[in-house]
Amino acid sequence: MRTITKLLFLQLLFLNTAYAQVVAAVTPKEVELGEMVTYSLTISGEDITRPNIRRLCDSDVISTSSQTSMQITNGAISKNYMLSYKFVPQKSCVINPVEVEIDGKTESSNSVEIKVVPISGAKDLDFVLKLQSSKKELFVGEAFDLTLTFKQRSDAQAVESEFTPPELKGFWIKNESQPKRYQDSKYTITEIVYSIAPQRAGELKISQAQMRIASRGSRTSSWGDWIPTIKWKTYFSNELSFDVKPLPSGVSLVGDFAIKAIVDKSQIKANEAVNLTLQVEGEGNFEDIKSFKPQMEDVAVFDEKIVIEGKKLTQKIAFVSDRDFTIPSFSLRYFDPQTKEVKEVSTKEIKVDVINEQIKEELVVKKEEAVAVHETHALPAKEYDMFTLVFIFIGGVAAGVLIMLYKPYLASAKKSKGGSIKEPKVLLAKLLAFKDDKEVAQIVEILEKNIYSADKIEVDKKVLKELLKKYKID
Repeated sequence: MRTITKLLFLQLLFLNTAYAQVVAAVTPKEVELGEMVTYSLTISGEDITRPNIRRLCDSDVISTSSQTSMQITNGAISKNYMLSYKFVPQKSCVINPVEVEIDGKTESSNSVEIKVVPISGAKDLDFVLKLQSSKKELFVGEAFDLTLTFKQRSDAQAVESEFTPPELKGFWIKNESQPKRYQDSKYTITEIVYSIAPQRAGELKISQAQMRIASRGSRTSSWGDWIPTIKWKTYFSNELSFDVKPLPSGVSLVGDFAIKAIVDKSQIKANEAVNLTLQVEGEGNFEDIKSFKPQMEDVAVFDEKIVIEGKKLTQKIAFVSDRDFTIPSFSLRYFDPQTKEVKEVSTKEIKVDVINEQIKEELVVKKEEAVAVHETHALPAKEYDMFTLVFIFIGGVAAGVLIMLYKPYLASAKKSKGGSIKEPKVLLAKLLAFKDDKEVAQIVEILEKNIYSADKIEVDKKVLKELLKKYKID
């Protein structure tokens, strides 16, 4: 009786499977970590809507394919579709039923189970991928090194390879080294070092890196012949977790810094530029340092963009004024993760003397005029006859006419005392106020190089003339 019941049950199961319109299967059902699995859907029907499957078992689908076949049963023609999806599962899982629309109706497949087992003989793998970190506990913005190591056995050959880097969500990538390759007794080793820093507090993770390797293999045909094949296998690195702590209130920089300020001169003429170079060196999140440009009364201040090269930050700032001024101190406040203290480094104030030659000349002229007036009052009064008075009147008129005629030349001479724009330093001082203009900035850069270095670069006179006219500079 029990035997009959079992047979009926199996027959019923067979009929259900035979008439099912969507059947799911996996090949193979048990794999080692890194091996590829094919998930297939066999669909029976005339008009189907293919399901959009991009991930299976929390892994991306690597490739898809499809086949169509026709079958005639008792004169009736039916279509069968085979949809295949290749992926690499990273853990054992169950693929839930997939819904497919067939001839206007929604049908569901059966669920399938995949078992993923650890790689056997891990010490003798042909390929090894590994992630290492110099720190596991750190603060927001604190830089550290992440090392990616790939090992290939000396006797292992790869026909082709595809590398998928780890996801670095929540981290700044500050620098990436060039690959370093060396050999040990068994492996050819390649290392890449990433300098990164966490962006936020909390538990952050770096996902596995992946390396897909195509190796040569073989299989035996049904006739017993040896057939060469290509077999793909994926190698995974380990994951990394980090405990990231917040910085103290009011502090955005973390690391260890030193700062210094250098000026090209401390004594200038009126409206001449003082060029200051700020340098910050050390370890830390340089990308969070903002412009040092200060706000100053009666002083025009022009800053250039911050430049970061490795472990050094540089910013250039120009100051222009017609009177003595003091460049203020520049400071950085940061958290030192080694001592767990908030520290501050700063530069010293820099006094700049401005020589104003025009004011001194005016003072000398006024003094001479005062003496002349004093001497005139000291002269005794004289009596003049009519002829003398007429002569003096005519002479005064002639002098007035001459002054009117030569007034433009006198004004030009007066301007020249303040400095001709043909002089590079005077031209530089006048152009600095319009440095936001890209064309002006280019000419300013050329003038600075010509004045403060050995470079002798010719200025485009046509462009310069247009700019002088545009900004009414004379």
